[in-house]
Amino acid sequence: MRFDLVTLNLVLAIAETRNITRASEREHLALAAASKRLKDLETRLGVQLFERRARGVEPTEAGRALVRHIRSLNASLHALESEVVEFSRGIKGHLRIAANAAAIAECLPADLAAFSREHPQIRISLEDLTSAEVQAAVAEGRADVGVLAPPATDPRLATWPYRAGELAVVVPRGHALAASAEPLSFDALLCYDMVGLHIGASVHELMLQRALERGRTLNARLQVRGFDAIAQLVGAGLGVAVLPAAVAQRFARLFGIVVRPLDEPWARRRYLIAARNQEVLPTVVQRFVDTLVRLAATETEGATPAPNP
Repeated sequence: MRFDLVTLNLVLAIAETRNITRASEREHLALAAASKRLKDLETRLGVQLFERRARGVEPTEAGRALVRHIRSLNASLHALESEVVEFSRGIKGHLRIAANAAAIAECLPADLAAFSREHPQIRISLEDLTSAEVQAAVAEGRADVGVLAPPATDPRLATWPYRAGELAVVVPRGHALAASAEPLSFDALLCYDMVGLHIGASVHELMLQRALERGRTLNARLQVRGFDAIAQLVGAGLGVAVLPAAVAQRFARLFGIVVRPLDEPWARRRYLIAARNQEVLPTVVQRFVDTLVRLAATETEGATPAPNP
């Protein structure tokens, strides 16, 4: 079944004005032509889209469903137009990146800025997702490339080692764990209420797994979105937390918290770059992967790694 945009926009106008006459005027159609378009559409769909009432019209359930799809379609068409028009202004590609919050907070901004300086003709969009969501978005084509915390378990992805990150413990000032200058074990944290990210976040899932391995319970008292919210809740004395060390040190200057090293092998981790596993990557994706791998290699003095399919 084919739909034309004139008729769909007419349906949207009728739903918004609750009046066929005003809708036809808004869409620059004769009233008779607008009425015929609506009637023909209802006949083709086999449903009534509007109920005629004394003071106008009201969408039926079928009409409301169609209006939702029309609005979504118009949004997609607007995005399509905006992106295509950009090519006339010198834009030569659009890179959709999905990354987990820790990578965005720790290392990605500077590298995105460097990539943008080298490739100003490529437009970048960035979405903040959990590592599991990043994998799904890249594998399903909703993102072109992802940055995530391991493990990467989706076989549809190729991955490259990226930058290293380290986790640290955050406790309120005056807390029993704040007095020691020694690194803290994860076992010590399990005696206290924890403030952390929502279920699905890589740090939360990692701590949950490690607690289960010890036969202990992770007392996740509060779960929020955003590292700044975690730092403020810890500073208010509502628990302890595990955050990326670089992020924790920044927040220590703003909130009433103390940062301590976490004495666990899993506290140090390396982020991964992920793209769909294919013989030849799209040019924009390949340039992005090459740039980030090169920038990371300048710190580790390692050779550019090969992808891990």
